[in-house]
Amino acid sequence: MPSNRQPAISLALLSAAIIAFQLVLMRLLSIVQWYHFAYMLISVALLGFGAAGSCLSIFRTRLFRHFDSALPLLMFLCSIAMAAVAAVWQHPAFRFDSYLVFTGSVYAVKLVLTYLLFFTPFFFGALAIGMIFTHYAGSIGSIYFANLLGSGIGGIFVLALFFLFMPERLPASVAVFPALAGGLLITEKQKWLYIPALISAAVTAFFLINPPTLQPSQYKDISKALLLPDAKIELAQCSPHGLLQSVSSPALRYGPGLSLRAAKAPPIERAVFINGDWLGPQIDFANEGLAYMLEHTTMALPFIMRQRDRALFLNAGTGTQVIQALYHESKEITMVESNDAVVKLLRKQLQQADSPDSRRIRLHHTESRNFLMKDKSVYDLITLPMVGAFGGAGGIHAAMEQYLLTVEGFCQMWERLSDEGVISVTCWMDYPPRNPLKLAATLSEALEAKGRHPLPHLAVVRSWSTITFVIKKTPLQQDEIEKLRAFCDSMHFDPALLPGIREEERTRYNQLQDNSFLEYLDAVSSSEREAFCRQYDFNIRPATDNKPYFSQFLRWKSLRKLNEVFSSRLPFFEIGYLIVIITLLQTAMMAFVLIILPLFMLGWRGGRKSWSLFYFGGIGMGYMFVEMVLIQRLTLYFGNPVYAAAASISAMLVFSGIGSYLSGRIAMHRSRMLMIFTVIILLLAVYAFSLTSILQTTIALPLAVKVLLISGLLAPLAVCMGVPFPAGLSLLAKRSESQVPWAWGINGCLSVVSTALATIVAVEWGFVWVMLVAAAGYGMPLLTVINSGKSDR
Repeated sequence: MPSNRQPAISLALLSAAIIAFQLVLMRLLSIVQWYHFAYMLISVALLGFGAAGSCLSIFRTRLFRHFDSALPLLMFLCSIAMAAVAAVWQHPAFRFDSYLVFTGSVYAVKLVLTYLLFFTPFFFGALAIGMIFTHYAGSIGSIYFANLLGSGIGGIFVLALFFLFMPERLPASVAVFPALAGGLLITEKQKWLYIPALISAAVTAFFLINPPTLQPSQYKDISKALLLPDAKIELAQCSPHGLLQSVSSPALRYGPGLSLRAAKAPPIERAVFINGDWLGPQIDFANEGLAYMLEHTTMALPFIMRQRDRALFLNAGTGTQVIQALYHESKEITMVESNDAVVKLLRKQLQQADSPDSRRIRLHHTESRNFLMKDKSVYDLITLPMVGAFGGAGGIHAAMEQYLLTVEGFCQMWERLSDEGVISVTCWMDYPPRNPLKLAATLSEALEAKGRHPLPHLAVVRSWSTITFVIKKTPLQQDEIEKLRAFCDSMHFDPALLPGIREEERTRYNQLQDNSFLEYLDAVSSSEREAFCRQYDFNIRPATDNKPYFSQFLRWKSLRKLNEVFSSRLPFFEIGYLIVIITLLQTAMMAFVLIILPLFMLGWRGGRKSWSLFYFGGIGMGYMFVEMVLIQRLTLYFGNPVYAAAASISAMLVFSGIGSYLSGRIAMHRSRMLMIFTVIILLLAVYAFSLTSILQTTIALPLAVKVLLISGLLAPLAVCMGVPFPAGLSLLAKRSESQVPWAWGINGCLSVVSTALATIVAVEWGFVWVMLVAAAGYGMPLLTVINSGKSDR
């Protein structure tokens, strides 16, 4: 309708800004805190929409009495909130720290205040969207289509912003769009609205020119590095993969598990960080001092065994371990790195080196598992980046997918090995032991999946702080074993696992408080692995592509025992996963307070209470479970969580918008609704068991082709999923209009809770179950439609 065109354009701009702002906040939280807060942001955004629905229901008369002025005003308020949120968030009154949330109520309160702060722009934007939906209810299909289309475009557009703007300027850059959306709605009769429009423009311009300083957690790696004498940030580059920063200090050193026999100090004075997390030292490929240092670590293990002519370094980072391959005169060196900014830095360093040695290096800009799928070469050595962190990582990456450390990932590497080839991975020692045991269990299971008994193929050597695992394609030969023993003696390292190992040589140089770690290591490398994993206090079962959460060690049944042993220190072992649990509890509480509780002011009237609850609650839960599992599954496929989120959210929203548009053009009677829900459930069941194989088969395709493929794959499902909500609202409005506010509230509440809940289901039971629970969610409205037919008769 012509009269709807301008509000539809404003709606599309506002919707694009809201999705883009959601992804921007994910980026900021990854820099200032850690990755796991991404799930909190999705919950907070949905909380804003749910609360806006309740507010719209309660204050409907007042809002629509001034519709023409209230609508642009809300958009200007949304713009102001977006532009200012980063600056306000960095104020001490709001700034919290993940590691301090469990130390007292002050930081827990700050976490809640942060939720409410981030909630504000989503609330104003959602209230404007809700007013448009309600005012143009007669053409809800086309209006809802504009909303979802704009959201989909916003998810793609934000990727360009990640290249163009530094993180601190991103909120203000996104804030331009709701301000523009509001400006399009100002008419000649509302010239006073130019005042808030100018305020919005001024606030946005101010924070674009004077962006706030982001203050990373004091426990972030970069925060510790900047405490060194004369430390400074020399380089900062941004991309969809994150913020790359190079820090220099004359006191900066890097020597992981360096042997006490080393006569020289590590020469590193620069280090590289991604989103504030350690990536590696910034190296000079001609630095012989660094090669000397690495020769005095357990990472030298594969080169001690024999010559490695063809070496592959996955997730190569800054290329630290490549120095060893150059030192040992490997003929072909292949580095694989997915981060745009890191690749640019590596290419610059290789050009500066410009030596015969550096010209032996081939650099591939792609994700490591993608590379393994399409590469047909064989290698004498495949090396992975270090696992864990010095002193333990506190489980901060518990909710992060780590596909390179799964059984399937190691099996793919195995296929790329020459007959004498090895896979090498080094891990930091931690206490209680978790990372080394889970790594040993994963490697052992991968060997068994290839029909090999682990022990003849496995060599493990530890220093005072690191432990290196090497698995060989063929059984270890006696001469290799003797070389490893001689290496350990010369460096004062200890073999932890070797064919024919003697008990007394396992703790010759690096004494343990007790030998339980070695006993555990023996158990997870043997046929006792499953029984041991069942009774161990931490989750050390091998990671798989269905459950790629390598750093998730928390076991619920062990909480009481662990709390008795470690008391107040327990949260610091598994803080990452506990934050997800806290997110679930707090968002559930706030969803009830901000969405459901206000609706009691309207009363629960009408005769379709259970119908609203199961129909709209099931849709809210099912849709969010699907969206969350797609983000998680596509992280491996696209090689980056930001790309995965942008692709899945955009595809789902655009095609759901088409479904919504069609629902307004086609009569949605009972038989068609039954067919729609049946198709959704069947497709979800099919995707649950076939999506993995489809993704694995096509993972090596070019990015543009993969985007088109995913769009085509999701289109039938997303179109069908876009129909039930507007069709249900239309039906409910005809039968029991008083239940419409409750329908919005119930849908919003279940959507909010489902974001964190879907993550927990994925971590505990795997991606297949997330998809099946989503199918069960859509089974609830299916049953309500079936029962409503029976009651009608």
